[in-house]
Amino acid sequence: MPLSSDQLAEIEAQRAQSHPTRRVVAEGMEEHLYSAHQVLDHGFVRVIDYMGDDAAICQAARVSYGKGTKSLQNDEGLIRYLMRHWHSTPFEMCEIKLHVKLPVFVARQWIRHRTANVNEYSARYSILDREFYIPAPDHVAAQSEVNNQGRGDALQGEEAARVLEMLKVDSARCYDNYEAMISQDGQQGLARELARMNLPANIYTQWYWKVDLHNLFHFLRLRADPHAQYEIRVYADTMCKIVADWVPFAYKAFEDYRLGAVNLSAQMVDSLRRMLAGEAVTQENSGMTAREWREFEAVIRKD
Repeated sequence: MPLSSDQLAEIEAQRAQSHPTRRVVAEGMEEHLYSAHQVLDHGFVRVIDYMGDDAAICQAARVSYGKGTKSLQNDEGLIRYLMRHWHSTPFEMCEIKLHVKLPVFVARQWIRHRTANVNEYSARYSILDREFYIPAPDHVAAQSEVNNQGRGDALQGEEAARVLEMLKVDSARCYDNYEAMISQDGQQGLARELARMNLPANIYTQWYWKVDLHNLFHFLRLRADPHAQYEIRVYADTMCKIVADWVPFAYKAFEDYRLGAVNLSAQMVDSLRRMLAGEAVTQENSGMTAREWREFEAVIRKD
C-alpha cells in the first residue's frame, strides 16, 4: 500500500483547506495539490507546492526581450518561440516541489540530476518500512544483447518464477536481519546508521524534490524517453501528466520540440539533403560510423 491510513487522512485534511491569495494559481495544478499518484507497487508522486504558470514564463521573457516579442501574437506563440530557440531562463521562473516515494535504486539514478533541491528520509534517524519493489512478471527481463545498460525480452516460465521468489525471499530476509540488529530486546542493538547497510536497493525511500521547470523538462526529456529504464520512466510519465495540467502551453512546446523531436548531426543533415535531392546515400559515403548510420536510419525509415 503506497500510503498509510494516517497519510491518507493528512492528505484529505490538506485538500480540504483553502486559502485566499494574491498569487497567480494554475487551476490544473490546484487539482493535483497533495494528492498521491501511485507509481510501481508502493511508490507515489505528490505535488506539495508550486510557483508560476504559463503566464509567468511569458512575463519573464518580455522583461528580457522587450519590444522584440511584440510580433508574437499570444502567450502560446511566445512560449513555443522560447522553446524552439533554446531560451531557457524564462522557464526557470516556474518551480515545483514534489514528495516522491521510490525504490533506492531508482533514487540513485534520479539523484544524478543535480539541479534540484533534495531532502531524503534519513535511515540514520528513522527505521525504514518493510516495503520493497518487486517487479511485475512482465518486467522481469533478460539482459539486452545490444545495449549493455538495458533489458531484453521478459523471462519466461520457471526462470521468471524463480527470480521473483529470490527477490521476495532475499528482501524479507534482509529486513528480518535489519530488525534483529537494531532491536534492543535483550541487547544493546546496532546503530541504525550501520544496520541500514544490509538493506537491499529495492527498499523504498522518500524525499522532497524541488526543481525549476527548465531543469524538470531536462529530467523528463531523458527519463520519459522510451529507452529509459522502466522503473524511473513510470515516475517521469506520471510527472509529465502533472506538468501538462500545470503549464499546458509550455508542456505542448516541450512535447513538440524536445520529447518528440530528434537531434541530427551535421553529417545526418547533409545526408538527408542529399537523399531529398535524389542521391543514393549509403553508410559508406555518408561520413557516419555504422552505429551513427543505424541511428540515422531509425529516424528516417518507417518500419
